[in-house]
Amino acid sequence: MTIYYSLTFLLLAAEMVTFCVLVAPLPYTVKKNVFSFLSESKIVAKIAYGLKISFIFVAILFADAVQRMFRVTAESDMAKHRQGVVQDIRTDTGIAARKFYAQRNVYLTGFCLFLSLVLTRTFYIILDLLHTQEEYIKLKASKAPATKDQASEIAALKKELAEARAKVRDYDILKKQAAQNHAEYDRLATELNELSGNKSDKRRD
Repeated sequence: MTIYYSLTFLLLAAEMVTFCVLVAPLPYTVKKNVFSFLSESKIVAKIAYGLKISFIFVAILFADAVQRMFRVTAESDMAKHRQGVVQDIRTDTGIAARKFYAQRNVYLTGFCLFLSLVLTRTFYIILDLLHTQEEYIKLKASKAPATKDQASEIAALKKELAEARAKVRDYDILKKQAAQNHAEYDRLATELNELSGNKSDKRRD
């Protein structure tokens, strides 16, 4: 794996850890302090700006990986439909390996970009949820009798809170889709290993 794909993998791992921290069931006070720091800190803002630039390069790598995958797939299809030519085992194995690496790079960069969007939306949804909960707690703690305007405001806040929680539940579906994509990645790796093993056995025969 080249240096830029290694850095992309490290970025993907960092995104996965960050996502786990964001959705972790932390106490309200701790979560509020953490999100307040992340949203107000100038250092975090500078880091986020640098990450945006890095995601531009990841998008370029994704486009290049997709192009390579299509090209290698076309070469593989041409090799399969070639008639009257005895194929070298090493050539077939090389094409299969190149196809696997191209697909791996597409999955790696694609997951990295996809998870960056998920992280951004999750962060702002949870931040809105915390603000709504804070306003709701303030209104609930007030001992003054609620007027009609206050009652309607409380009802609106409850509605916003329910909508925010619904959005958070939607991201569980995204997590399941990411897990399915990861399983597909493992399946491709297993197929490559089996293909390489079969080719080696044929060569020894």
